[in-house]
Amino acid sequence: MARITLDNLAHSYLPAPKGEADYALKQMDHVWEDGGAYALLGPSGCGKSTLLNIISGLLIPSQGRVLFGDQDVTRAPTAARNIAQVFQFPVVYDTMTVRENLAFPLRNRGMDAGYVTRRVGEIAEMIGMADVLDRKARGLTADAKQKISLGRGMVREDVNAILFDEPLTVIDPHMKFELRTQLKALHRQFAHTMIYVTHDQTEALTFADKVVVMYDGRVVQMGTPQELFDTPEHTFVGYFIGSPGMNILDAEVSGAMARVKGAEVPLGLGYDALTGRVQIGVRPEFCSLTSGAGLPIRVTRVEDVGRHRIVRGETEAGAVNITLPEGMAVEAGADRVVFAPERVNVYADDWRVRPARGVA
Repeated sequence: MARITLDNLAHSYLPAPKGEADYALKQMDHVWEDGGAYALLGPSGCGKSTLLNIISGLLIPSQGRVLFGDQDVTRAPTAARNIAQVFQFPVVYDTMTVRENLAFPLRNRGMDAGYVTRRVGEIAEMIGMADVLDRKARGLTADAKQKISLGRGMVREDVNAILFDEPLTVIDPHMKFELRTQLKALHRQFAHTMIYVTHDQTEALTFADKVVVMYDGRVVQMGTPQELFDTPEHTFVGYFIGSPGMNILDAEVSGAMARVKGAEVPLGLGYDALTGRVQIGVRPEFCSLTSGAGLPIRVTRVEDVGRHRIVRGETEAGAVNITLPEGMAVEAGADRVVFAPERVNVYADDWRVRPARGVA
């Protein structure tokens, strides 16, 4: 296991980048703690796989260093980094049995036969393949082969890190939930440093201790799922995390009050004068409908999703979503939306602004 340090790291696929726009991975400095479970989350093309390939040694960065513990591995080949990798699509030996596939990384390192047998049995139980250990991989389905890949990635206990690149793409939805749960259990038991790349927020939030949200080649926030929900540091985080995502509206902010198209929106704390594009962000869970004071809204539809209802509405500043608890009716004649003041975040040019006084 290892602490992973990204020191002044950046990467461009161009031979002579001239500016920030030429970099697929913008400059970053991060320390990922030994034994942590991290998820790299973001849309396609945001730089997740580029960063994972740099950590794994498949790609040498244009600038900066990668350290495992105190060792600089920036130019070290993958084989020298003592890592395990699980890719998006199955990588198995078709002519081998499931047992032989799982045992291969251990036998390749000369591990004791008794240990190999025990460890293969543990992993086979975890991935639900104990009853097919002696079957050839060739005849198995794609999701069964991917479970073998997952098992082979996790069978070693001595690795610096285990890297997962969207490993559940070909797994059926029910098995995805089970495997995520088992990965968490494995992490708690063996405390491997794990890095899990995904574009699926559910996978990221249920797997990781800390989620690394990426957008346009940049890490815009690294935090716990609760931190990403409560205080998104970038408007993209607010939009991307949550279902529905955060409501983001252009506003003018003065002290402890925002004005949205002429309507006053109280803020929980005060702010200094702001420049740039100023916006407020509030999650649908902290919005409510009323017929009194507030931001005028026209309800366009109500969606019942079982555990709660989602009210979709339009304001002069843009669309607003409101989440109502199960069983709560939409008040007749309700034509205003109000926001819980202490739950409103303020942004300037997409980045969260700290209040001038009080606690952020």
